Amino acid sequence: MIYTLPLVVQPIENDRFHLLTTILINNKKALVIIDTGASRSVFDETRIVNFLENQEFTNHEKLSSGLGTNTMTSKKTILKYLDLNGLKIMDYEATILNLHHVNQSYEKIGLSPIDGILGGDILTEYKAVIDYKNTKLDLSF
Repeated sequence: MIYTLPLVVQPIENDRFHLLTTILINNKKALVIIDTGASRSVFDETRIVNFLENQEFTNHEKLSSGLGTNTMTSKKTILKYLDLNGLKIMDYEATILNLHHVNQSYEKIGLSPIDGILGGDILTEYKAVIDYKNTKLDLSF
């Protein structure tokens, strides 16, 4: 079965862009960037609390690399329910990072803040295919 998420090709600077889509986290809409270069999906530590009933985080021993730094500390939490346009992922162990710099950049150019980044863990597990022509992301298993 194929699950299709509509994509928005969002210009961010002259010739640069991000791919955005909306997912559900615990039945609430969340705006995420599709990032094929990110090894894991991550969620913003200040925005994720809007999706959680209980805000229990555990510290992650490893430092996260990427996003312009290799010294970013991360936390973990369990997201009971992710819905990617019908593809349901239960009890997802989420990595939580401070994505303030991304949202600050978005704010400066008049864009809505993002709640997270959909990365390689989900994209590879569900055999992601990005269709730029039709602005969609297909997932399957």
